[in-house]
Amino acid sequence: MKPAAIIVVLLAVIIFAGAQSSTPANKNQNPAPQGAAGAPPQGKRPPQAKTQAEFDAYKAAVANQSDPAALEKATDDFAAKFPNSELTPLLYRATMRGYQNANNADKLAEVSGKVLKADPDDPEALVNTAEVITEHTHDTDLDKDQRYDEARKNAQRAIQTVETDIPAGVGPDQVEAYKGLLKSNAYSILGTIDFSQEKYADAESNFRKSIDAFPQADPVVVLRLALSLDKQNRYPEALKEANRAVDMTQESTAAGKLARQERDRLAQLTGAAKPPAATPPASTPAPKN
Repeated sequence: MKPAAIIVVLLAVIIFAGAQSSTPANKNQNPAPQGAAGAPPQGKRPPQAKTQAEFDAYKAAVANQSDPAALEKATDDFAAKFPNSELTPLLYRATMRGYQNANNADKLAEVSGKVLKADPDDPEALVNTAEVITEHTHDTDLDKDQRYDEARKNAQRAIQTVETDIPAGVGPDQVEAYKGLLKSNAYSILGTIDFSQEKYADAESNFRKSIDAFPQADPVVVLRLALSLDKQNRYPEALKEANRAVDMTQESTAAGKLARQERDRLAQLTGAAKPPAATPPASTPAPKN
């Protein structure tokens, strides 16, 4: 999974842009033509309020966006009052991102399900549900195959729908980054499922696709790529990726510790010299005893 901070930085503008474009519809105004300034990419028009009361209620709900629990309650109330509102998915997406930023996996999955109920093709919600299922499925689970099948289908669906279901508010300059980030996450999920099912060549392929999809590679995905190559007895290639994961992580982190363990194991198997420990710059005084 990409760090939540990356996703929030990339997607934070969407809720604000959505609020700007969700004013009550003017029945005498034609929709913006495809490609016009301010028109959403891929031809998906911004959601609109049907009445001023609906729009006012939307603004009141979105004012809670700094508190995902309060925003979820406000959105549930909004959905009950305006059951056919086009703005409900926008509010649930904001709630979903709030729980994602808070690393609350259970609530992330729950609210992602609410998003999918309103919009079954939402790529973010598809990726989120797939990721939570994958990361919380264990070899001892009796229904692990069914859970992995569901996660795989959602991830594969997200790779398709991210090409067409760009949310209103994602500007033209953000589309490729948005698509790349979600595709990277989806391929990482597929690779993780493959690895868990001992399909190591397939896992390698999906981890490489994940890394290629987004410029800021996730060190966890790089480490998992190294492990996939290791499982195929391709030790020199695995060592190259393990060294890359080491370079991308701090030793004090969980990923950093695992990356260094894998590097040392592969260095021993291949006879490669272990890189020397980093020394402080000459200008840095040595610590006192």
